[in-house]
Parts: sequence; C-alpha cells; structure tokens
Amino acid sequence: MNKVLKGLLMLAIVAGAFVATDASAFFGRASQRFMKAFNNVRTMVLIFGGFGLIVLAVAAILGKIKWSALGALAAGLAIVAVAGKVVQYATGQEDDASTNWTDIDNGGGNAG
Repeated sequence: MNKVLKGLLMLAIVAGAFVATDASAFFGRASQRFMKAFNNVRTMVLIFGGFGLIVLAVAAILGKIKWSALGALAAGLAIVAVAGKVVQYATGQEDDASTNWTDIDNGGGNAG
C-alpha cells in the first residue's frame, strides 16, 4: 500500500510539472502549499506537545516516569519549533510576514 501511494504521488508531481506551462511556477506553488501545510501541522503539534509536556512534568514530579522522558519531549518540541526556519534557510526562501518580527512597533510609534 505504501508503494502505491508513493507511486501515485510521484505520478502527480511529474504530471503536474508537464501540464504546467512554467515548471518553476508549478514547483513554486507546491513549495508554498507545503510550507503552509507544514506550519499548520507544526502549530497543532506544538499545542498538543505543550499539553503533553505539562502532563509529563506532573508525572515526573510524582515519580511515575523518568525525567529523561520529559527531556526527550522538550527536545523534540524544540526541534519541531525550529524546523521551519531550517528549511527556509536551506532552500533560500524569504521569511513570510507571519514570522517576521522586525516590523513590530516597540515604542508606540513616537520616537521623540
């Protein structure tokens, strides 16, 4: 079953590249959609992982699990949190507006 899904995915990518008038436009749209889906999934993982982190912290304090399990989840969540930036850096993509912190007005707008 897994080989069939991989084959269908590859067929869809190749067919989309041939159908598109501009292959770079096709892969640009595919990249944007992938990053949007990745960011949405990452948000859900961080939310559920945060709740899991709280549960594991309570269990570790009560001695029900080892502290290493709590550390492993925390490290995993840290990796998930920075994965998007690593991919953006590796592919040379620009930051989108949702992750750009330089446009925040820190002084209320009046410098003097």
